[in-house]
Amino acid sequence: MEENQPSDVPEQQEPDASLRGAGRIAAYLKTLHGPLPQVRLLPTLLEQKPDVAVVDVRLPPTFTDEGLQAAIAARTRVPGMPILVLSQHVEQLYARELLADGTGAIGYLLKDRVFNAEQFIDAVRRVAAGGTVMDPEVIAKLVAGNASDPLAALTPREREVLALMAEGCSNAAIATRLHFSEGAVGKHTANIFAKLDITASDDTNRRVLAVLAYLGS
Repeated sequence: MEENQPSDVPEQQEPDASLRGAGRIAAYLKTLHGPLPQVRLLPTLLEQKPDVAVVDVRLPPTFTDEGLQAAIAARTRVPGMPILVLSQHVEQLYARELLADGTGAIGYLLKDRVFNAEQFIDAVRRVAAGGTVMDPEVIAKLVAGNASDPLAALTPREREVLALMAEGCSNAAIATRLHFSEGAVGKHTANIFAKLDITASDDTNRRVLAVLAYLGS
């Protein structure tokens, strides 16, 4: 075979420094294995049970919400399966449904608000570790859709802590963002759990339940 003859297998390109945003990162990941349509994605998730799955909302054949439906179906059959969803827009109903089981290990990010690979990888790691990562715009729209306020008993500072908790921040990260000690964050978190009547349980992630209350689910 001649040296310059093109190969039948496309050469894999490493992502370069110009890659910006989760949309481009997701596009790169798709080149590694090819995009899976919904009819193949769900069986693949159930069979392989990945440490974490990154799922685009729009998948073949219609490129509407197939990916989101597959993610919800996978977590219905395997509660707590770690899935990070990437979307162009906020789908409020589906976002609530993703969070509804209270098991954590779920993320919902808007592509245009993920600005670099480090931020994206951090979100993937948080979801893989059982955390909940929600884009601030997703949170804002879900909270705005609530007919009532389930958090009336919380102080303004406790609401700030809970909002950052919903974004997936650890106590240390919340302390840095709000400029007070990690111990103070722990006290605020304990108060939040008490006021929302969330008790300790081996089977339930209290932070996830607090986030659910915050989102009004």
